[in-house]
Amino acid sequence: GFLCLRSAQAVPFLVGVLILGVVHHTLTVKGSHLASHNALTESKSWGKVWAIFFIELCSAFTAEQATYNHVKIHHGYTNVIGLGDSSTWKLPFLNRYMYMFIAPLAVPIITPLVALNLLRNVEWKAALRTLCCMFLGLYCHYWLLLHVSGFQSPWSALLCMLLTRSLLAHPYIHVNIFQHIGLPMFAADRKPKRIHLMSLGVLNLPRNALLDWSFGHSLISCHVEHHLFPSLSDNMCLKIKPIVSQYLKQKKLPYNEDTYASRLRLFLQRYEELMVHAPPITELVGI
Repeated sequence: GFLCLRSAQAVPFLVGVLILGVVHHTLTVKGSHLASHNALTESKSWGKVWAIFFIELCSAFTAEQATYNHVKIHHGYTNVIGLGDSSTWKLPFLNRYMYMFIAPLAVPIITPLVALNLLRNVEWKAALRTLCCMFLGLYCHYWLLLHVSGFQSPWSALLCMLLTRSLLAHPYIHVNIFQHIGLPMFAADRKPKRIHLMSLGVLNLPRNALLDWSFGHSLISCHVEHHLFPSLSDNMCLKIKPIVSQYLKQKKLPYNEDTYASRLRLFLQRYEELMVHAPPITELVGI
């Protein structure tokens, strides 16, 4: 990708942008997600190393806060109001078109800024390590663009960094809201059993070659399976998918599936209801 960016011709240059964009999201989304669940290796020590590499060095975020907010809160309290209800993804001051199509371009800038704010909640040693890793990751990307890709000015290199790091930011934002928001929400003191919580509040999207590669099966077509068995690898989530779907259907439990286009239409039509106003609490009658 960096070598393709050396070309003055449009096609090789765009191929370089595509390669770097896909690789960046594979490292920062797929790698960080699996590392936060310690699903890359059985060794907890190596799991910690990979979490620091993928989350802090590649993604410019803090490993401790990413793991706590995602694993402990979102997975522990999926679709429970005030805890794991995906409300961190809501920006009610933006209208539907700004949020769905323009705001994702700012993800590479917002991510390190949010990380810096969250560093107040971690120990100073972890904060210092995170700062060093974030700086090293960003500077390495910048240095490679100047010295390998041959960018002449700092601003052109920074613009290319923004372009490649936001290449798949739209599906990244969309996937995170499509798979939980708009599904049943529960009060903390009236949440159902875990099997009901996960079958009701999680949705799978269809297989997609680009998103499967960049985000992973556990975030796309096997999200229900991932929430039921969060420490399983991407490969294993795909293998158990037929068993999980068959089991839930036999027990008369929901196995939520929908297309990307269908969810996009739903959010554009019901944006105010789903992303601005507080979601209604689902009553447990009939479960």
